[in-house]
Amino acid sequence: MAFPTYDAILIQSFGGPEGPDDVIPFLENVLRGRNVPRQRLVEVAEHYQHFGGVSPINQQCRDLIAALRSELRPQGISLPIYWGNRNWHPFLADTLKSMQRDGVRRVLRFVTSAFSSWSGCRQYLNDVVASQEASQAKELQFDKLRVFFNHPDFVAVVAENVRQAMDALSRDSLSASRVVFTAHSIPVAMAKCCDYEKQLAESCRLIAEAVGLSNDQWDVVYQSRSGRPQDPWLEPDVCDFIGDLHQRGTRQLVISPIGFLSDHMEVLYDLDREARDECDRHGITMRRAATPGIHPRFISMIRKLIQERVSGATRESVGLLPAHHDECPADCCRES
Repeated sequence: MAFPTYDAILIQSFGGPEGPDDVIPFLENVLRGRNVPRQRLVEVAEHYQHFGGVSPINQQCRDLIAALRSELRPQGISLPIYWGNRNWHPFLADTLKSMQRDGVRRVLRFVTSAFSSWSGCRQYLNDVVASQEASQAKELQFDKLRVFFNHPDFVAVVAENVRQAMDALSRDSLSASRVVFTAHSIPVAMAKCCDYEKQLAESCRLIAEAVGLSNDQWDVVYQSRSGRPQDPWLEPDVCDFIGDLHQRGTRQLVISPIGFLSDHMEVLYDLDREARDECDRHGITMRRAATPGIHPRFISMIRKLIQERVSGATRESVGLLPAHHDECPADCCRES
């Protein structure tokens, strides 16, 4: 069986501001075409200004690219790695122009999202199409690496991080301890058009099993919702849920941001500030589990996903669901 020959790897990400003056233009890019009140934009801008107007996501992409280069080199994979963002520099259209100048023709793209949804999958494909138009790079061909919610390496890394957070809890209150897995909320209408909830539930089940949690020791919750207040989004919200846990007698809590691959703003502000403040208000000791970041096994997983496409390496998966398809059919991951 012949496998395609690729010229490059593309890391596709969300992007983030890298200084105070970037924040409002960045958020305007994020919210363009969406009916979000200006006041909400200003509120979110303040979240970034708490951290000097700098989102860590861009530096985390740089770190990931450096780690991946080091991982691929000993495996004889010498493909150049490019990086393009949806909402801030380096913008994807500019990256495609660079690819075109460098003679690239066929590209494997890695999207920094473990789960399928409009915003985590299909929208990134649309970004490629729009950027090809804008950069006049229609001859470039792109193949997406599959989502990896049930890859054994992803499960193992998140489970390790949850276990480490649990180890920091007091032994005296373990019976009143709980683990919650958080992911970015999405509109209910969007959730009906993708496998986001199903994949998320399976990842959490696998990780809880790996850590040794019983079904009554963990929950799935959501965070960071935006949009119009009248539109239903996936619930419960993590901060609301903390109040419920307090009513049930929870005294220690581990929050695992399974929907995030690195510690960007929704982790630093929504969890490390807002959720922690809510825990403090209720007298709950909180430990936040680390995100995968550049954990060696997570970087190794990306290398394995690349090898699946360049040489037909084994498509690894665990649990009740099979390894996900490489490219989404036209009727999945719709916006609504």
